Amino acid sequence: MQRSFGQVRFASTKPLAAENSKQIALVSAGIVGAAGFGYMLTNNTLSANMADEGLHPPSHPWYHKDPLHTFDHAADFPIHSIRRGYQVYREVCSACHSLDRIAWRNLIDVSHSDEEVKAMAEEVEYEDGPDDEGEMFQRPGKPSDYMPKPYPNEEAARAGNAGALPPDLSLIVKARHGGADYVFALLTGYVDAPAGVEVREGLNYNPYFPGGAIAMARVLFDGLVEYEDGTPATASQMARDVTTFLAWAAEPEHDDRKKMGMKATIILSTLTLLTVYIKRFKWAPLKTRKIVY
Repeated sequence: MQRSFGQVRFASTKPLAAENSKQIALVSAGIVGAAGFGYMLTNNTLSANMADEGLHPPSHPWYHKDPLHTFDHAADFPIHSIRRGYQVYREVCSACHSLDRIAWRNLIDVSHSDEEVKAMAEEVEYEDGPDDEGEMFQRPGKPSDYMPKPYPNEEAARAGNAGALPPDLSLIVKARHGGADYVFALLTGYVDAPAGVEVREGLNYNPYFPGGAIAMARVLFDGLVEYEDGTPATASQMARDVTTFLAWAAEPEHDDRKKMGMKATIILSTLTLLTVYIKRFKWAPLKTRKIVY
């Protein structure tokens, strides 16, 4: 009697379990579908006005973005994008924006020679001290000094820019969504405000900037700088060069990282092939052999 009861119980619970699993699957699918639909509605609502987030920048084929490419500062190509970009930063951007994380020595063998870096650093006066009498003094810059700041403090920076604080450009490429594409699009994206869009006095319309209104005016114009190698200094060319320079400034170890990654890939691939060979041709016969007494 007990055995038959167990059989009956087993037979009656099997379809019930299958039915419950179907119900659970249907409920789960409904919850996932409702959540996805709600997210789509919410996302569309939040993104309805693209001016709040800024226009998504178009993607550009930056040379250094390729896994096997480095920045173009080879020894046989002395005038390159990083050097031109530094020139644009120094003559245009450094009037308002700092580069706190880059020292003069970081430019050695990247964009300038050792002698050039020493000469550029000596053109800037740095406060040092105290001396033997306890007084601070001014001295010429050294390669170990960091790039000079355009303003002594944040309050002075805001006072000189109508209340807006110019951001430091050391990590600007990594700090903005879109990276180098965003910086390039921002520098070249100044246009007249469309009909129905009002821009407050003192601001400029740029669709790539969140909100559309940016305090920084357009700063790149054709022929603004004179490149050493005779490259035409168009606005787009200067934007490309300074963006490349800022991409390097955000990651000075970029080239070394890729070189180390390539070496690690070669070494690990060789070790993997060697391991497979040993496992397949050396240990397989030993592990599958038969011992007969």
